[in-house]
Amino acid sequence: MKIRGWFVLTLVFVTVAHAAFPLAEATIDELQARMQAGTLTSRELTAIYLERIAAIDQVGPALRAVIEVNPDALVMAEALDAERKAGHVRGPLHGIPVLIKDNIATADRMETTAGSLALVGARAPRDAAIVTRLRAAGAVILGKTNLSEWANIRSTTSTSGWSGRGGQTLNPYALNRSPSGSSSGSAAAVAANLCVVAVGTETDGSIVSPASTCGIVGVKPTVGLVSRAGIIPIAASQDTAGPMTRTVRDAAIVLGVLAGADERDTATKAIPVGLSFDFAGAMKLGALRGARIGVLHGPFGLHPRMEKVLDAAVVTMKAAGVEIVDLGEFPNLGQISEPELEVLLYELKDGLNTYLAGLGSGASVKTLAEVIVFNERHRAQEMPFFAQELFIRSEAKGPLTEPGYLVARALCLKVARTEGIDVLLAQHKLDALVSLTGGPAWLIDPVSGDTYTGGSSTPAAVAGYPSVTVPAAMVFGLPVGVSFFAGAWSDARLLAMAADFEQHAKARREPTFLPTIDLGR
Repeated sequence: MKIRGWFVLTLVFVTVAHAAFPLAEATIDELQARMQAGTLTSRELTAIYLERIAAIDQVGPALRAVIEVNPDALVMAEALDAERKAGHVRGPLHGIPVLIKDNIATADRMETTAGSLALVGARAPRDAAIVTRLRAAGAVILGKTNLSEWANIRSTTSTSGWSGRGGQTLNPYALNRSPSGSSSGSAAAVAANLCVVAVGTETDGSIVSPASTCGIVGVKPTVGLVSRAGIIPIAASQDTAGPMTRTVRDAAIVLGVLAGADERDTATKAIPVGLSFDFAGAMKLGALRGARIGVLHGPFGLHPRMEKVLDAAVVTMKAAGVEIVDLGEFPNLGQISEPELEVLLYELKDGLNTYLAGLGSGASVKTLAEVIVFNERHRAQEMPFFAQELFIRSEAKGPLTEPGYLVARALCLKVARTEGIDVLLAQHKLDALVSLTGGPAWLIDPVSGDTYTGGSSTPAAVAGYPSVTVPAAMVFGLPVGVSFFAGAWSDARLLAMAADFEQHAKARREPTFLPTIDLGR
């Protein structure tokens, strides 16, 4: 009876709050037009989102998508309003509030913890490179989003969206279902209209999977297009940050700000000379017309009924003028399940130790080994549901010169890149590959951990190639996305095709914060 009363109270509260929200589904262009016309200021805009976070994220359905709001957000917004009044507008993000994932460093009054209590109080010595770019572009850093702790690399039985510091992020479509991970808070916040846009990070699926299950657009750029300096790492060969938005155009605008070379990240040296970062400007109507796209069906662990969703997406693409090539399954993908994990565990120890060493004397932990000890000492707070066996395995690894690492990495590149994406694109003369991003959100289960409903992120993630997920359908009231991916530096082309698909599919639906999915039983 008590639980039923909570559900009724939640539904009544959320219905009122949702109906009253004045910026539902607002885009960057729309908000810029209002600020340019003088009918809205950045301070007013920022205040509206702060109020929305307080009403929806902290109480009401209590999504726990935002781990911390920026105490200086309104001051930042006022300064940007003054610049606009003086005739200076920095660009399309001027005055736009942005939420960023809590593994992205900010040298301000906010924490950067990856959701772990071990890093509370360890202030970042400087902004992450992408935060510097966001500030320079005039974005208001609204706050930090919750995530799967340590970007979901601590345990094989973890619960996506849970962190020791932030608790459990909920899916705004059905509160008892997973938002997926690890950029759980970023995805849920964008879906629930807690911000205009957010930034997430991905090693394998951590942007595209939560974006799909939360009904939004997610972009995992080519590794090296966006600097990782100042981002708490997992694996240098696969890590990247990327935008999470409600429209492809908004994602393209944000990616144009995030992208660029940075002396602190050597991977950005690979950016081709002359590559344009005007991703939004490169998006043209009819980008799918005449394109050859290869459709992949697996082996992605998806339920057989999801084939109907993929079939519907194919029909949509054909109607947009696409020539479809059915490719069946991605070749030999099962061969790299364990090798990929080996690569991540080797690179985790190497990268995390370097990051922690750079935090200085204010940090209570300086190495992965010390994080492991911290978690054991604070087991009740940090490990009430799942352990840290992956951390322990990572700590046992040696340097990146060991044969175990080198052989695993070579196999991963062979399967995902040279004998995978590269050969499929070349042999069939394709512009892109397409697959379902994943299945619908599963039930949150802190006892047994995640029960994934499938996902196709691995080929592009392991290859270091770009992928874009865009809403494709609703399955029993839960969102499902479709992913476009191709070779390195094809980000602009993929965004254009995804935007065209978006316009034809029109599959994005606002969440209504249901306690659970009503199947009519």
